[in-house]
Amino acid sequence: MRVRLFYHDRCFDGVATAAVFSVFFRRIEDPSAEFVCTGLAYKASQLFDESLFDGDENVIVDFKYSSSPRVTWWFDHHQSAFLSPEDAEHFRRDSSGRKFYDPTYKSCTKFLATVAEEKFGVKLPELGELIEWADIIDGAQYPDARTAVEMGAPAMKLTLVIEGSDGNVGRKIIQWMARRRLEHIASEPEIQTLFEPLYRRHLESIDLIRERARYDRHVVFFDVAGAGHEGYNKFIPYYLFPQSVYTVSVSTSSYRTKVSVGSNPWAPREPKHNLATICERYGGGGHARVGAISFEISELGRARAVAGEILEELRQET
Repeated sequence: MRVRLFYHDRCFDGVATAAVFSVFFRRIEDPSAEFVCTGLAYKASQLFDESLFDGDENVIVDFKYSSSPRVTWWFDHHQSAFLSPEDAEHFRRDSSGRKFYDPTYKSCTKFLATVAEEKFGVKLPELGELIEWADIIDGAQYPDARTAVEMGAPAMKLTLVIEGSDGNVGRKIIQWMARRRLEHIASEPEIQTLFEPLYRRHLESIDLIRERARYDRHVVFFDVAGAGHEGYNKFIPYYLFPQSVYTVSVSTSSYRTKVSVGSNPWAPREPKHNLATICERYGGGGHARVGAISFEISELGRARAVAGEILEELRQET
């Protein structure tokens, strides 16, 4: 059996969910199933192409819903999981028993593992470390910003590699996660070779954000568009400005312009805004505590204008 497995690319939780699903599926359906993994990224354009669903089974994990009749399994935990009200209604009418959604979970990995045990009787104790770390990373459940930024744990090193490397690396890590401990994966020569320059770049991004960030009325704002950094550790602003409650940033990559909106997990007071709801107004989404909006590469001016609107709204919070 050939399984086409779509997952949230360049994301520890996305990669981990794909690994857990592969183990779960082989346990209940076909031990010899062949998995063809495809990473998906949030873009301003339409997310799904029907021709992509070419497997005997077509699976989406940790990503938006598709109403295609070719999709046989779906797991997600994002508040903004549905592209349209019609998609949401399609999900509600689904009777396959193979599509699951719960935005109360901090990670899709933990959600999938829970469904596997409670709905299908499949326990996955051998993946306990992976499931725990996915929940910590995607739910920002670190003890402090220093732990999140200084990257001492194997899972944190892998997060940096996953977020900073192409899909081929992610697909290989999915295979490894299904059967190996994180420390053994992180010690692979290939991973070490990728990690070292990415870590140097990570340190450079700390300096870049320190230089460009401005703090005002409990919100940190910075614009790194055109600075040559396609990504950065989202906890750096709170590492540099521990008194902050929110962060808003503008960045560019090879395929999009992005506005990121986040809240400090260690803030001196509880954030009041639902950031996914704010981002949904502009075609984005996410979770209550973190969200993003994708624009076309050419829409940098529009992205900066939207960031300014959100920034002013958050700064008005009392």
